[in-house]
Amino acid sequence: MASKPSFNYYDNLKDISQVRSVAETLLMNSQVRKVTAAEAYQLALSQPGVSSTDLEIYPAYAEKIGLPKGATVLNDCHGKIIGRTAKARVFYNRIPENEKRKVEGDIREAVFQMGQYKLIKAEAIIGLDKDLMLKGTFVTTESDAMNVFNWLTNFTPFELLAEEYKNSKPLPIQDIIIVGFNEWTCHDSYYTNIGSPQLALVDEKHNVIFNLGMRYFGERKKGTLTLAWTSGMRLGMAACHGGIKEIDFSECENAEFHKLGKRSIAFYGLSGTGKSSHTNSIDNGGTLPKGFKKFILHDDAFQIDNENKICRVWEPSLFDKTDSRPIDHPDWKYCISLMNHAQMEVNGKNMPIGLDLRQANGRAILDRDLLGKWVNRCSFPKALTWLMKDNVLPPVLKFANSNLAVAMGAALVTRRNRAENVVEADLQKLVFEPFANPFRVYELYKDVEAFRKVIETGAECYAFNSAAYWKSSDTDLENIKLQDSLTLQTAILTGQLDWENWSLLPGAQLPTKASLEKFLPGFYDKYDPQKRQNLQDYIELLKNRFDERKEFLKSSDLQTKPALLNELVDSLHIQS
Repeated sequence: MASKPSFNYYDNLKDISQVRSVAETLLMNSQVRKVTAAEAYQLALSQPGVSSTDLEIYPAYAEKIGLPKGATVLNDCHGKIIGRTAKARVFYNRIPENEKRKVEGDIREAVFQMGQYKLIKAEAIIGLDKDLMLKGTFVTTESDAMNVFNWLTNFTPFELLAEEYKNSKPLPIQDIIIVGFNEWTCHDSYYTNIGSPQLALVDEKHNVIFNLGMRYFGERKKGTLTLAWTSGMRLGMAACHGGIKEIDFSECENAEFHKLGKRSIAFYGLSGTGKSSHTNSIDNGGTLPKGFKKFILHDDAFQIDNENKICRVWEPSLFDKTDSRPIDHPDWKYCISLMNHAQMEVNGKNMPIGLDLRQANGRAILDRDLLGKWVNRCSFPKALTWLMKDNVLPPVLKFANSNLAVAMGAALVTRRNRAENVVEADLQKLVFEPFANPFRVYELYKDVEAFRKVIETGAECYAFNSAAYWKSSDTDLENIKLQDSLTLQTAILTGQLDWENWSLLPGAQLPTKASLEKFLPGFYDKYDPQKRQNLQDYIELLKNRFDERKEFLKSSDLQTKPALLNELVDSLHIQS
């Protein structure tokens, strides 16, 4: 057995939090019916907002979970809210004691109200590596059956890995509990109301989350991952909201690549920054040498184990945007479930249409088989890559200074997108999202220390600008093509770039012109920082952006680690 139920975990039961105790009591209620993935699917067929399509569920997966042959994909359409609501999160372990008492009472009242509905629960295994498996239970109303089905398929129905779980490494971590109650209503101004009253109560120390008034599946998925990532951090591993793949060069047609062996590269970024594009690309846009083998761990979530120098995966499926997948896209073959898709009659069939026709952030759960060869653990990363939407950064940078590498990750600059429930104005703002992980619920300094250890253990660190680069102003920009970034990725993996110091940012390096010309003729001159028009204005904005990075770090909990904070801040120095 890996993670532990409450009675076995707590030496002193008085140490359990009230909210976990409430969740445990709910799980044990005899009126809560346990369901399988197949049973949740059947319940979802009659759920409001859910409609069936004529697109067949990926047959290998349907058979695995006990669905009848020919079972079709269900489409769950929501109302106004179609993304995650970060502002709805209340962190139980950070609020004052008087607020805790209030929230505990409100949670008990919500659970009492849940009792007026038919309730179901499901069990899953979070994690696929034998040394990192946690048990999870999700309890909710029957009217939320689609989310139960999605949750089980996003992770792994318990019975599918029961034997492996029984023989997996015991861990000093509690089982995960997720409680959902979509019908919750509340007019208390203490709780967030962006479209409707919502509460995501997070108790990361006791591995429980309550999602109240939140029907979007991403809340269940990322809530579960939040607790999984934090559990991994508690075990001394680095939590990664990113994608990672391993390339094996040992059998390439050109023998000069054989010495590279296996190399892993990881990408960290929010939705829309190219994280999945870089991770899942078949052959890096045709630039990888012939005869390579690729193994993908995942494109969204994993954990780095520094001690054993390996990476481990949490999920067996992909939760992907479908805005760029037309109806004839080959990925639809691997589809398991959909949400917020338009449906149309196509050649006499009821078919879901991607392309975000109904609204933004249409999503699909896809089987990992679409990635080709995948693994549940891979080698320690050769390279970490921060994906940033910051138009003062060149297309690619390498960090020769570990403090600068970590500081750039801790003050990662990006933009929100419609995967998140934010007001329109917030989509235009640059924001800081440390290590591209908006689901971190512990102190930032812990991530800083974890990633510093990853770099000290041997990982190189880079930044890719995944937006556009200053041409003559903050609005007149040079676009950066994904194909060019994929080419640079291959050059990094194969060690075919030489680097020179960037005079404006000590500790950062740019690829040399001679090494770049072999891959991307003209690229160096096009993006040379010294050839920015209105150069002094560019340098001034560059300084301002790095000053903002410094202020962000100074305002964080890194204040409690002054020596560490000073090392990071001192590294963020623009030298004109």
